[in-house]
Amino acid sequence: MDPVELRPLGRRGLKVTRFGFGAGYLGDPMEAIPETQAEATLAAAYHAGVGFFDTAPWYGNTLSEHRVGHYLRQQPRASFALSTKVGRTYRRPANPTGFSFPRWQGGLPFELTFDYRRDAVLRSYEDSLQRLGLNTVDALVIHDLDPRQQQSEEGVRKRLVELDAGGGYAALRELLERGEIQAIGAGINHLGMIPRFLERFDLDYFLVAMPYTLALQEALPTELPLCQARGVQVVIGAVFASGILATGAKPGALFRYQPAEEAVLRKVAGIEAVCARHGVPLAAAALQFPLHHPAVAAIIPGANAARQVRENLAHMRVAIPAEMWRELKHERLIDPASPTP
Repeated sequence: MDPVELRPLGRRGLKVTRFGFGAGYLGDPMEAIPETQAEATLAAAYHAGVGFFDTAPWYGNTLSEHRVGHYLRQQPRASFALSTKVGRTYRRPANPTGFSFPRWQGGLPFELTFDYRRDAVLRSYEDSLQRLGLNTVDALVIHDLDPRQQQSEEGVRKRLVELDAGGGYAALRELLERGEIQAIGAGINHLGMIPRFLERFDLDYFLVAMPYTLALQEALPTELPLCQARGVQVVIGAVFASGILATGAKPGALFRYQPAEEAVLRKVAGIEAVCARHGVPLAAAALQFPLHHPAVAAIIPGANAARQVRENLAHMRVAIPAEMWRELKHERLIDPASPTP
């Protein structure tokens, strides 16, 4: 599987490499890395031919955007596609010296506010451009409008109203119609949000972070077919299910950003065993699996070291026998309806 093959994303001529770079780990969620390491990680992807980079203000409280922009603005603008996100704005905290945010080990000391209304979307867009040091991005993604981040169903409904009646989506459409961006996306972590977005908004793609991976195919029966029927594409974000499909089923492995439960550990251990019988690394199967679905345009695994990028690219090129996929389906370790060779 050629990781740098170009694929169309959206309806306005945007093309992305099927293997992209997800810059969440450049926000230092687990460990603080030096700037030289962040730059080397981005360089490893870019010089290998990766031409799709995704970041967000949320990653490291704006740190990821600074790092991605510092590297990419030194490259020819036509040589990469870049997406960032809207839904949060940032400001100086009331107590700068005492401010801390435990989510990011090396994040920057800025305070966030969720806001999907018109003025906030446009402010987020302009702030992102300045952090990136670039005067264009190719796509904007509506970020984290879901029950976990909004803390309740009432919170989700409130934010959907902001996006709709509050003019946030209309602002994105205006940027699209003026040619400032080439695609509008929405980030999805939870089953059930894709239909709710499609009821209200005309989107180009969904950035799906959890419901379709080698570990779990919740989105397969209904939500991915709905995307296909509407001509909406999918980019898969958390290809490794937040960790376990990269590390394997070992104690402390993460699934959905939490320590994996015993049932998940058993299932992934079974997948590992089948992969091993066919001489296929688990990570190779995890990376390639989603790309066989016709709705999926690209994957954007994260990395915070050049070595990880090189390993992921090598895994993309591993030849996986059709027999392995058949065995995974026969053992009910993946949904038998999953598209595979």
